[in-house]
Amino acid sequence: QVQLVESGGGLVQPGGSLRLSCAGSGIIVRVYDVGWYRQAPGEQRELVATITSGGTTSYADSVKGRFTISRDNAKNTVYLQMTSLKSEDTAVYYCNSVRESPMRLSYWGQGTQVTVSS
Repeated sequence: QVQLVESGGGLVQPGGSLRLSCAGSGIIVRVYDVGWYRQAPGEQRELVATITSGGTTSYADSVKGRFTISRDNAKNTVYLQMTSLKSEDTAVYYCNSVRESPMRLSYWGQGTQVTVSS
C-alpha cells in the first residue's frame, strides 16, 4: 500500500521557521516528481514547490527565497524548509508524488496544518 505521510506542521510566529516532511512508503520517492501544495480556507490548492526525479527544484513566486525543497533518498523523504514565515503562509500543506511512465501514477498525503500567527 502506497502512503505519503506529511509531518512537521504547527503554530509558529511570523518570521519563524518550520520544516515539513513527506515520508513515502510503498514507493521509491526519488523516482517521482514531488510537489508541495497548500490550501488555505476558501482558497484553491496551489503549488508551492517541486523537486523532480532528477533533482531540479522550482518554487512559486510567493515563496521563492524563503522556502527550500529537498530530498533525502536514504530516508525516502522530501522536505520543505520554510523560513521567514508570514501569516499568508497559513494553510494545510500537502505533498504529491507523480510519475508519468510507464503509466501515470499520482499519490497525495493527508496534509499537515501550518498556522502562522502571533
